[in-house]
Amino acid sequence: MDKNWLKVFIAAFLEIFWVIGLTHSYDFWTWTGTVICIIVSNYLMITAAQVLPAGTVYAIFVGLGTAGTVIAGIFFFGEVFKWEKILLIAVLLAGVIGLKIVTPDKEEKGAVS
Repeated sequence: MDKNWLKVFIAAFLEIFWVIGLTHSYDFWTWTGTVICIIVSNYLMITAAQVLPAGTVYAIFVGLGTAGTVIAGIFFFGEVFKWEKILLIAVLLAGVIGLKIVTPDKEEKGAVS
């Protein structure tokens, strides 16, 4: 896997934490962690989008972040479990995976083939 795609996946993982942090932060340290996650997550997404197609990067970033946030809400914060949510997350993830599969990686100049 290309290091830029890895940046997108790490950015999406951090997005889960900062979205949760926006709701559950209550003091200086939790807000500081939330802000750090926002900065690092967006930095990784932006640097990956400079090399990869920006629309695909953003769709994958948001899709994985959304799915992760909903799943975390169910497992850790007592949100209602509904099969409909799981089905819709599965459809969302299928779309994200499909975008990743059909998006060609740009070749970097001077890269060994």
